[in-house]
Amino acid sequence: MLLEIKPTARRDESPSKEKGYARPVVTERKADNARSGHYSVFGHALERGVEWNLRIKRSECVLVVVDVQDRLINTIANHEMMVQNIQALVKAAEVLQVPILASEQENLGETVPELKPLLTGLPTRKLSFSGCENVEFMTKLNATQRKTVILCGMETHICIAQTVLDLVPGHYRILVVEDATSSHSLIDRETALRRMEEAGAEITTTEAAIYEMTEKAGTDEFRKILDIVKERRKASDSLMAHH
Repeated sequence: MLLEIKPTARRDESPSKEKGYARPVVTERKADNARSGHYSVFGHALERGVEWNLRIKRSECVLVVVDVQDRLINTIANHEMMVQNIQALVKAAEVLQVPILASEQENLGETVPELKPLLTGLPTRKLSFSGCENVEFMTKLNATQRKTVILCGMETHICIAQTVLDLVPGHYRILVVEDATSSHSLIDRETALRRMEEAGAEITTTEAAIYEMTEKAGTDEFRKILDIVKERRKASDSLMAHH
């Protein structure tokens, strides 16, 4: 089954409105192609009448860093590499003037020290696993007026997945950065990535996202981005050599 948003449908005025997030009204219809219920994000966009370029544009992007916190970090698979990649994404977003939002789950401590100094403003504290159930988070996201949401952080199968599954029907283009998100269990991570992709999210990597937002070489921005990428690659090679 495909999710199809009625072009003239009004947003649900039920209890979700009180939480600051009005969920779109959706209907189901049978797939009319050979994929039998699977669709690409671009097919999904066409169903909803949304026009997207294949490449992301920095002017449409917002980076969301989800729950990278000190009490949980050491239980996360490949967390050192994940944090290095998130560092690169945040630094690149700053150079490219892409808005950055961050969240923290209650009772799991603070954002890890490798990232905390890089994040301007206080992270949104939340009890809900999905950021979309948090009024402050949705207020900040709406205020950016950006419709391409790039997500990284942890855990992939919990807070990342639930946020993505809430955002996809809401006329957002979603990119999940595969090498900048992880879970305690790799099978949870891989299963969540497949589920999010089937739901309409796109899966990308740190460097792919950075270079798409950068768009071209030969600029002062590009030279700063190149330094960030070189730093990331050097740290990644060093980390892999020690494992």
